[in-house]
Amino acid sequence: MLFCYGALQFDAVLHSLLSRVPERHPDSAPGWRPAALAGRQYPGLVSAADAVAPGLLLTEWGIFDAFEDTLYDLREVTPASGRRAWAYIQTEDEARPHDGDAALFETEHLAQYATRCGRIAPALAASGMPNHGAPGPGPQGRATGAALPADCG
Repeated sequence: MLFCYGALQFDAVLHSLLSRVPERHPDSAPGWRPAALAGRQYPGLVSAADAVAPGLLLTEWGIFDAFEDTLYDLREVTPASGRRAWAYIQTEDEARPHDGDAALFETEHLAQYATRCGRIAPALAASGMPNHGAPGPGPQGRATGAALPADCG
């Protein structure tokens, strides 16, 4: 399962990337927060002892290894449900002290972001990245990141 806390929580983004919306379940990740990132419209998951990141679990994540750029690292996390899950964790020091605002992203950026994601989806699908829909895939085959627009990652 993939724990999603940012743009991948939105059906419009999932549909733009996969041409469908996969099965998903609401969940949260204790000990993590969706930090606002300098110069980006979407958050990055960072460790925060007293925080709980809201999000959802996807039962598969297909092309997302190619979608997420190199400022993220795929790591195992333990969501509140106790299920085994992976998440893309922020690796660069771009995190701001406040959380990303999902409602603001939805109202001001989602439509344009989803459109851009739809434009890059064919290249991501052609990248040959493994489909991590199977249980317990681990980070094998992790991409070094795709060439994405700076605000679509």
